[in-house]
Amino acid sequence: MNKRPRILLTRRWTSEVENHLAEHFDVTLNERDVPLAPEALRAAMRDHDAICPTVTDRIDASVLDVPGRRVRLIGNYGVGYNHIDVAAAARLGVQVSNTPDVLTDSTADLAILLLLMATRRAGEGERELRAGQWTGWRPTHMMGQSLAGKVLGLVGFGRIAQATARKAHAAFGMQIAYYGRRRAEPQVEQETGARFVASLDDLVAGADVISLHTPGGAETFHLIDAARLARMKPHAVLINTARGPVVDEAALVDALREHRISAAGLDVYEEEPRVHPGLLALQNVVLLPHLGSATHETRTAMGMRVAENLEAFFAGRPLRDPVA
Repeated sequence: MNKRPRILLTRRWTSEVENHLAEHFDVTLNERDVPLAPEALRAAMRDHDAICPTVTDRIDASVLDVPGRRVRLIGNYGVGYNHIDVAAAARLGVQVSNTPDVLTDSTADLAILLLLMATRRAGEGERELRAGQWTGWRPTHMMGQSLAGKVLGLVGFGRIAQATARKAHAAFGMQIAYYGRRRAEPQVEQETGARFVASLDDLVAGADVISLHTPGGAETFHLIDAARLARMKPHAVLINTARGPVVDEAALVDALREHRISAAGLDVYEEEPRVHPGLLALQNVVLLPHLGSATHETRTAMGMRVAENLEAFFAGRPLRDPVA
């Protein structure tokens, strides 16, 4: 009988996925469910046939290129993979897969949640109430902004951005504009009610809400910086469910503190899990702990998508979701 491939899950997954994987593989679980140190990841490279990391794991060349490496597949748990040195993996003959499609709606839902919370000052209102500071209803108390007819500017126009556009257009009657590396197909623009803006600076200046949907990495580092924040309207709101480093957090703190923009809603941060202390001190920002895909259904589907790639790889079939 052939020995079953040995795989490492760097964090705990839903029980449905862990049980499924245990039927097919020799699975090592991270029982403490805390980020693994680089030394532990390097050791795992020698002891396993595949490693399944998450966004909290930095899989760089120093982790991949170790003597006696046994790992031949990195089965990433998530659609984004800027935490993995894909070029080094390709050079070393290590394949990489990800989990597209399955987290689209849950992340788009969260972008809408942040949009609503930020424009209607929901976080600020709950904090006031819980602190016992609410004195009762009055006509001018904690007024926010309506969404009907407002322009939602999407930076990046992939699956999640398109789902966000559909929800915002259909539910709230928002106008949709987007900027991306390439223009979407006419059918997609028609379905989402979106219009293409060729310049990011023009998009930022013209939108009432900016929602970020770009990948991470060097190309998008501080894409939203002090200069672009300065172009935004005074009543504008910034939403980030993409990657923390896309926004210059120090510049955002200044813009929010000085009320050069109205509000922000953030699910991701530059130095997760650390959050800029300036953000924590502000009332006009909604802060969530990276919940974009955090529904039981989605997190299970993500794990099952990893399982599909693992099973294909060890059966000698092409990966369903190859990255490298």
